[in-house]
Amino acid sequence: MLEHNGRPPNSRSLSSCCPSSQKKSYASTVPRWVELYQSRHDGRGGGIDLSQYPPERIRNFSIIAHVDHGKSTLADRLLELTGTIRKGHGQPQYLDKLQVERERGITVKAQTAAMFHRHVVDHLDSSDAQMTPTYLLNLIDTPGHVDFSYEVSRSLAACQGALLVVDAAQGVQAQTVANFYLAFESNLSIIPVINKIDQPTADPERVKAQLKSLFDLDPKDALLTSAKTGQGLEQVLPSVIERIPPPPGKCDSPLRMLLLDSYYDEYKGVICHVAVVDGTLRKGDKIASAATGQSYEILDVGIMHPELTSTGMLFTGQVGYIVSGMRSTKEARVGDTLHYAKIPVTPLSGFKPAKHMVFSGLYPANGSDFDALNHAIERLTCNDASVSVAKESSTALGMGFRCGFLGLLHMDVFHQRLEQEYGAQIISTIPTVPYIFEFSDGSKIQVQNPAALPSTAAKRVTACWEPTVIATIIIPTEFVGPIITLCSERRGEQLEYSFIDSQRALMKYRLPLREIIVDFYDELKSITSGYASFDYEDSEYQKSDLVKLDLLLNGQPVDAMATIVHNLKAQRIGRELVDKLKKFIDRHMFEITIQAAVGSKIIARETLSAMRKNVLAKCYGGDITRKRKLLEKQKEGKKRMKRVGSVDIPQEAFHELLKTS
Repeated sequence: MLEHNGRPPNSRSLSSCCPSSQKKSYASTVPRWVELYQSRHDGRGGGIDLSQYPPERIRNFSIIAHVDHGKSTLADRLLELTGTIRKGHGQPQYLDKLQVERERGITVKAQTAAMFHRHVVDHLDSSDAQMTPTYLLNLIDTPGHVDFSYEVSRSLAACQGALLVVDAAQGVQAQTVANFYLAFESNLSIIPVINKIDQPTADPERVKAQLKSLFDLDPKDALLTSAKTGQGLEQVLPSVIERIPPPPGKCDSPLRMLLLDSYYDEYKGVICHVAVVDGTLRKGDKIASAATGQSYEILDVGIMHPELTSTGMLFTGQVGYIVSGMRSTKEARVGDTLHYAKIPVTPLSGFKPAKHMVFSGLYPANGSDFDALNHAIERLTCNDASVSVAKESSTALGMGFRCGFLGLLHMDVFHQRLEQEYGAQIISTIPTVPYIFEFSDGSKIQVQNPAALPSTAAKRVTACWEPTVIATIIIPTEFVGPIITLCSERRGEQLEYSFIDSQRALMKYRLPLREIIVDFYDELKSITSGYASFDYEDSEYQKSDLVKLDLLLNGQPVDAMATIVHNLKAQRIGRELVDKLKKFIDRHMFEITIQAAVGSKIIARETLSAMRKNVLAKCYGGDITRKRKLLEKQKEGKKRMKRVGSVDIPQEAFHELLKTS
């Protein structure tokens, strides 16, 4: 049980946690309420009694921001201020737990942590502070990259408010705009936090003006902080308690829980993160899924404090985890409603399902590893429900999977996690987007795999459509001209052009998704010296002149390398593909012809000469006809080898083709 003072278990005072080198700088920012908190709470609790926290003493909030604006660092400081983790112990960016997150310095998975905080006001004396209630705060740290906005939308479904973090030097960026509107559409209370005010280039007043002009947020409501030094942090948690409403659930209603996320544990099976909307959940209860109808028994239930901490119960408005013995990854459907078995309820609205924007084939590098890759993908998709998986086969690569991703970085991270966490060696095909084709007989099909498009000889294509996106680009004003040129080359249509302030411009373009999934972001950053920010949201399908581009080796099409391109760019892309492929295919004992074709028309060709044995080595002098006879004999042998021989395509060739726009 918690002691009367509400002290959470396993926590320490801040003064005992700070390294000696950091005490001086940090002590100057510690307000009186933190000192009161430390002086009153030096004992350790036993278990955690969540019944002490009715909905009015619970706050569920997330931290949203653009990439690298300080979300994870701010989360660290809040965890330290509440004694949830010890300052100076463990790893920085505590909630970034994946290896890929640490290597790349980005957040990929939204992570939850429960904190206990006594809301003490400065003017209270110690006797008043003793009676001040302790609040349960559920913090969710979200990703900032555009590809992981699905994680953000899932996190916001469990929250009533959000901290909108903006870099004091960089100001509002593209993903800041996108995340604001995600939170605004979810009717969340938004608290603007201007972070990194300790930087020499920080300009908080300019950022306040941007927040006012773009989002109509009152500049007086903005909190000025530095998560690195601790400056201004004393006002964050009181603002969360005072300005974010409690959860609106009903304690006396039947149980309803929203399934937010899940991951697979080798010993416990599927562990689900849930938000209790109505009712109470206890260990041993029988629950059922509204989506599948299957029933389970609760084997363990608790909160993330900050790791799995068993409490035996969860009450209305609280966010935690459950272990129910789920063994199949298909049982834990993200967005599902869980309720008491045999007590039906109205399912919760959940949140928008993931919309896959990029498709790619995944094949084992060694054909015999198909079952191992299947097992790895099953385990990983339980942890990342935003990936779609379907089995497919290729004549060039054998059995594999066609996977749908939210974006190119999402695909890259998924590949890296497969290799790092499961040791899988994979070959990925050229990424594609879903197209719609109409044929002469009036039929329409959606094509995700270009190899599945019927040949034009059997069916004539009469019309085709490609997906488009609305792209938001924020850039310094001096780069406006080159960016307009870049978007025009990518078949973009300008929708909006305005100035945020005297230094930065906001541009909106409608762009074909195919044109931005590979190297558009890299070129954008290169042109603007890294100062541009980019975000996009999906839009409608647009009619376009598309053709299927095939790559042929010795006249045989390689289905894994087929792609769909715009007719005007087919010849240039075909030339780039055959040039790159020639560099990566090893020479064989026979000649290899590399061709790019649109239908029956060859638009680019390269020839890889055969390795030859010197058959004239022993033919000293003599009649020239003897030498010609030997050479002709070798030539015929090469022709037979070309007919029956197979061309080995190295894995590097597939990866290099990914970079061809």
